[in-house]
Amino acid sequence: MTPFLGELTGTALLVTLGDGVVANVLLNKTAGHNSGWIVITFGWAMAVYTGVFVATPFSNAHLNPAVTLGLAIAGKFDWSLVPTFMSAQILGAMLGALIVWIVYRPHFRETPDGNTQLSVFCTSPAIRNPFNNVVTELVGTFILVFCVLYILGPSIRINNREEIIGLGSIGALPVGLLVLGIGLSLGGPTGYAINPARDLGPRIMHFLLPIPNKRDSDWGYSWIPVLGPLLGGILAALVYRLL
Repeated sequence: MTPFLGELTGTALLVTLGDGVVANVLLNKTAGHNSGWIVITFGWAMAVYTGVFVATPFSNAHLNPAVTLGLAIAGKFDWSLVPTFMSAQILGAMLGALIVWIVYRPHFRETPDGNTQLSVFCTSPAIRNPFNNVVTELVGTFILVFCVLYILGPSIRINNREEIIGLGSIGALPVGLLVLGIGLSLGGPTGYAINPARDLGPRIMHFLLPIPNKRDSDWGYSWIPVLGPLLGGILAALVYRLL
């Protein structure tokens, strides 16, 4: 498997399980209906763990444009590969959202509320305040990327280039637990996208898919879970380099 396919596959798994747990909790007539925030945050943590575990041997499992950008700024990733990784992440997120829609199609039909349907695919703020929403996403992603930079193994020289050893199967678990902590502590205001691909890819699929009674895809908010995480990743890398 190539690094591109590794990122695509890992991100698809992440979104399939992550958006899948949201669908299980929010959509009508599912076994997990109304099971709550703890189930969603734990499900997303396991989604991250699974995606990272699978993708690590092939791409070191970024699965997130903010992580890719942060690693490049921190000097732990080749800048020339950034567009390839980000493209794979967005396509993987779109694929994951498509899979969730296929699995839960009957339940989307049984859930006429357009806001609930949209929440399966992407995030929205509890209180809509663009500045505060950006700051919330920035802080959550800062913590994610800053901690990932310390979780990663040391750099080694390969073909006269610095390369990180990667997370490995053991390192995937603390990343999942880190996402669990971010969700429980900081996820309430904006739904903790903390990943531009995780939000934008499924939002595009919501726009494209034939979902009965769906609302618009809230493009007016869509820039916030892209910009906030990217700024958080940049800041985390700069602080990491400073320290």
